[in-house]
Amino acid sequence: MKDYLANEIRNIAIIGHSGEGKTSLTEALLYNAKAIDRIGKTADGNTVSDYDREEIQRKISVALSVCHLESDGVKINLIDVPGFPDFGGEQTAALAVCGSVLIVADANGSLSVGTERALYYVREHKIPAIVFLNGVDKENSNYMATVDALRTILPSAIAPIQIPITENGKMQGYISLMSGNSYEFVEGGRKKIDMPAGMQDSYDQLFAEMTEVAASADDELMEKYFENGTLEREEVVAGVKKGLKEGTAIPVLAGSALYNRGVINLLENLVRLAPSAADRSILCVDDAKVTAQVFQTIADPFIGRLSIMKVKSGVLKSGMTLTDLATGKTEKIGALSFPQGKKQIPATEAHAGDIVAVAKLTSVKTGGTLAEDANETPFPAFEYPASNYRVAVTANRGEEDKVFQGLSRLAEENPTLIITKEPTGETVLAATGDIAADVTLGKLKNKFGVTATTALPIIPYRESIRKKAEARGKHKKQTGGHGQYGDAALRFEPTDAEFEFCDCVVGGAVPKSYIPAVEKGLIECMKKGVLAGYPVTGVKATLYDGSYHDVDSSELAFQLAASIAYKEAMPKAAPVLMEPFYTFYIRVPGEFLGDVMGDMNRRRGRILGMTMQGTEQEVTAEAPLAEMQKYAVDLRAMTQGRGSYTMEFVRYEDVPATETAKIVAAANKN
Repeated sequence: MKDYLANEIRNIAIIGHSGEGKTSLTEALLYNAKAIDRIGKTADGNTVSDYDREEIQRKISVALSVCHLESDGVKINLIDVPGFPDFGGEQTAALAVCGSVLIVADANGSLSVGTERALYYVREHKIPAIVFLNGVDKENSNYMATVDALRTILPSAIAPIQIPITENGKMQGYISLMSGNSYEFVEGGRKKIDMPAGMQDSYDQLFAEMTEVAASADDELMEKYFENGTLEREEVVAGVKKGLKEGTAIPVLAGSALYNRGVINLLENLVRLAPSAADRSILCVDDAKVTAQVFQTIADPFIGRLSIMKVKSGVLKSGMTLTDLATGKTEKIGALSFPQGKKQIPATEAHAGDIVAVAKLTSVKTGGTLAEDANETPFPAFEYPASNYRVAVTANRGEEDKVFQGLSRLAEENPTLIITKEPTGETVLAATGDIAADVTLGKLKNKFGVTATTALPIIPYRESIRKKAEARGKHKKQTGGHGQYGDAALRFEPTDAEFEFCDCVVGGAVPKSYIPAVEKGLIECMKKGVLAGYPVTGVKATLYDGSYHDVDSSELAFQLAASIAYKEAMPKAAPVLMEPFYTFYIRVPGEFLGDVMGDMNRRRGRILGMTMQGTEQEVTAEAPLAEMQKYAVDLRAMTQGRGSYTMEFVRYEDVPATETAKIVAAANKN
């Protein structure tokens, strides 16, 4: 492969709804550029970009995949991004390093959730975007109806640059609005034909619409358009290209990825229209010190860690020493390669704007910055979606270390996986959804050869008291030699602190040397409450009296005396069970607002307020964690995948009496 400079490189993320043909289109683009010699199929598990065993088994993408092609003097790095919402972190990483996106949508006359979200995202962030309407040869396809659906979201930006020529429901060719030429598909490619009869009116209308979008991208073009009512074809093309770069024009094409129809035209327009790496950053030059950002880490038990990064400036070469700006540690750059799915094409260097893989780096993590100058400013960290779906992970006996080491390695691959050791003693895996968690366990088995089971995490209930109570604990035991004697009179009462201990003994009833033992005994007892065995909080214990024996008293005896007093007094102090409450910030389209609010009330939640956030409503509510453990899954189902939320701990509250009885019964049973 020849060396490509930034102005010859296009970095394009392929995004959209799951199952609408992103991987198939990637395959067809590679084939038409002769990067591969046959087109694989997702159904057969032999595509370039879906190579992980989980992807092959599930027939969906679960991680971003990088591949590349060369066409007409340009290198295009394609990043095939999963469309399932559980893998939104992959899209976050891909869009951070790509100069434009290719949105793949089904040409069925309506928009799927993934297409809608992609359009809103590119509009909000002004990301250059091209839309490919896939499957125009399907029975239910409707190109113009789908274009109209796109315009409901971005009315002034959508610019069809192609008209499919169909016969008996099959796409037989197309008319290019950019060139004015018509083409018919033939074996191995296409041939130019005359415009089919009856299509001139459609052509004229769409060309006029494309001209309006082009004119709106440039003041001079707009002025000329107002004066003359039209623009030259070259001016229209230039206006569309400028509008694409600035996020005000979204060209639309159509075809069939599965049958490789319309893909050659798409490839030509990606080369012609998509912004180069140099267009998207004035700092993307070779004549600078090297900076690079890692956007994917692959953990392989055999070849080790593979870091895939975009070179932001300079020329990256093997043998260089760069600094990980997050840790200050240095990294020696080994062999370089250009990713082609799971294959690695050896490379000698990577220029600014290009994407390259480096093996066996030890420090830098996904999102991290490597720099030749240790004083460089790190690139912004990726803003990943919240990991709200939590499961407790249990390993088979003897495999604990392998399981948790494997999970840690997988968390290096996917920063949305968060592994914590909970106060309950459980190891909890947090992911963006149930599918993401399930895929993680599948990878654990496939990559590291160990299995784990999951369950809903134990709710970290706590116990407390609401009244004052007293008890005297006396531990007395005679065993022939030295006996054991400890006597502690204690008062227990509620407090706002987690635990307070007060020594109010007068007259030396309990020697000072034994008082810490009383406190220690109480702290140990408070690990388990008297209702259901959960940790106790919010208790003030006052030692106000006691007695001792010159010979038989000991620290252990006073610890046991405190335990006796605790067990006698706490049931009389109106013990209560407390549960964690969280604040939830839930964003949904307005049409689902009523369902979300009604559902929250059924979960013992309280609605605190509502605000508009762009085109969505944000509901702020408080709810107990016990009712929200599957909310990531339930909200997706309730809103057809359009809802999202974040959450944060706010406080503990008393569990209602009816719920307390259930929890206590379950605890006693266990």
